[in-house]
Amino acid sequence: MPGRLSYELHKLTARLDRVADGLLREAAGLSYARFLALFAVRECGGTQRDMARWLGLSEPSTSRMVRVLADDGLLEVKTLAGQGNRRQVQLTAKGDELIDRCGELLEARFEAFVTVCGVDYRTYQDQTRRLLDKLETAPTVNVPRLEME
Repeated sequence: MPGRLSYELHKLTARLDRVADGLLREAAGLSYARFLALFAVRECGGTQRDMARWLGLSEPSTSRMVRVLADDGLLEVKTLAGQGNRRQVQLTAKGDELIDRCGELLEARFEAFVTVCGVDYRTYQDQTRRLLDKLETAPTVNVPRLEME
């Protein structure tokens, strides 16, 4: 499998996630998983269910994460009247500031890393966006089905 782009992308992502986790723990006392949860709230807003969907996590996992982040004063959670167990989540001012600070740190470090590797940052960004846009708008259109034998 080594040497295949799909494998290398997964490996790169895993290693970048580990580096991001270390940077955020050192700089802000925040895990990368918690950063992503806060970032999901900023990106999708809405309910805890929307947040779980954005993160690709189960609702119980997301519920536990939301509870921790709310206890830390980073999220505000409101039960939606007449909608069962649905909860609205939003960033507090403290959570919003933390996302800005951590996001800037991660972006600056990643841009420096890409540049020092001799890769044009803007080109890499454009190509990544093209791939993500295709997956997000129509995950199965024009993508051959993977047959597992």
